[in-house]
Parts: sequence; C-alpha cells; structure tokens
Amino acid sequence: MKKFIVETYYTCTFKTVHSLNNLNESELSKIDTRTDGDIEVIDVKLNNRKTKKIGENKDKIDKINKKQNLDSKINKVIVNEKKDQLIQNQINLKTKNNARFKMPDRRKGYIQKAQIGDHKVYLHTGEYDDGKIGEIFIDTNKEGELVKAMMNNFAIAISLGLQYGVPLDEYVDAFIDTKFEPSGNVIGNDRILSASSILDYVFRELAISYLGKEELAHTPSIVRAKNINNQDKDDKFLNIVKNITSKGFVRSNLEEKLVDLSDVRINLKTKN
Repeated sequence: MKKFIVETYYTCTFKTVHSLNNLNESELSKIDTRTDGDIEVIDVKLNNRKTKKIGENKDKIDKINKKQNLDSKINKVIVNEKKDQLIQNQINLKTKNNARFKMPDRRKGYIQKAQIGDHKVYLHTGEYDDGKIGEIFIDTNKEGELVKAMMNNFAIAISLGLQYGVPLDEYVDAFIDTKFEPSGNVIGNDRILSASSILDYVFRELAISYLGKEELAHTPSIVRAKNINNQDKDDKFLNIVKNITSKGFVRSNLEEKLVDLSDVRINLKTKN
C-alpha cells in the first residue's frame, strides 16, 4: 500500500472598506497607508494536493531535478549557438554576395570594330588581372542621342552586374538570338558572319572570346594541333605573357599571337 502526504491550501479572497470624510486627492493618496477599515471576506476555497510518497529519498529527487535543469540549460545554449552561427553564416553569405569587385585603375582589354548592316559597332572590354571580363562599352555611329544613351547605360548595367559576380553565361543565355534592327551580315569580325541584333552580336562575341563557346561562332578557330597551354605550363616567359595579354583579344590562343624573337640580337650600347 502506497502512502502519500496530502497538503491542504486555503485561498481566501477579501476586501478592505475605508470610510472617507472628504473625497479629494489628498485623502486618496494616503489611503494605502491607512490601517483602519472594515475587512469583508468574499470567498474561501479549499484545495487538496498529493505531493510525494512518504519515505522517498528527497536528495535523490533533488539531484534528478538539478540534472534535468542542467541538461535543459545546456540544450538551450547549444540551440542558441546554432542559431547564432546560422545567422552569422547568412550575414557572411549576404555580405559576400553583395561585395563589388571593382576594376583595377589600369586594365587590359580589347576593342572590336564591326559593321552590322549599315551600322558600325565598337565593342570595348575591360579585364581583371586574371583575364576575367569586368566591364564593357558599346558605341555606335548612326544612332540618335536617345539610343546611344540607352546603349551606354545598358553597358554600365552589364558591367556592374559582372563586377557584383553575375556570371557572363547568364547574360549570354539572356541576350543571344534577340531580334531587332540593325541586323544582318557582320563585316569586320573573323568569327561572326551575321547577327540578329546588336545585342546578339555583342554577347556572341563575348561568349566566343571569354567563354570559349565555339558553337556560337560561324567560322572555325585556326589553332595548331599542339596545345600550348598544356605543353608550356612551366614556361616562365609564357606565364608572364599570359599575365600582360588580354584574354579576350587572343581568345586563349597565345601561340598565334606571339612573335619569336629568340634569334634577334639588339645592341643596347649607346654612343659616347
């Protein structure tokens, strides 16, 4: 037979009634300190509760409760640390994604002149030190001031996107095969023979020069059989040339653009 201790609680509700000779702010401010008044009982409740078994080890229960409280606190600390770390990671990711990688003050790049129909288009590019494109400029010769301003601001928007980390692939997929005038045959570009618009021409040229998308070109690339990139990886001179040469201009074909000066002797002596 189990034995329990029963605790009985009485809950009494009452009110205190004070008599005031004068009802004013002074009397009301002193009412909390007055000891006179009539007490009226409103309600009395009786509550019985079984608390614990007789003879149960109190120390053991206290230890269990303390352990449970400690475990609960540890779990809360771990959860809070995980939340803080997650928030910090999100902040770092957001900061990283919103970071703008500005172009160097002195930069590489190239200028490609072409003619689409009766319109001349000049494409200017700017590159980072590693050869990655970071900005473009588009100039035309027969457009009005409004169209020129729109093209210039469009190029600025594309440049800002590139500097904030938008891949060039995204722009190529978005603007390739767009159709509007001027369009038609392209003169002056050795890889592109026709374009459906200025934007189609510009991003087709950028895709070929910087992404190596040969499927967008209309003529094959003239490249020798051997791969200079694999053959001369340890060539110190070639690495220097790569660092100072525009990737878009040579289209990753350094061998066709280099001139062999190994047998040339230059007399640097000055006359007295």
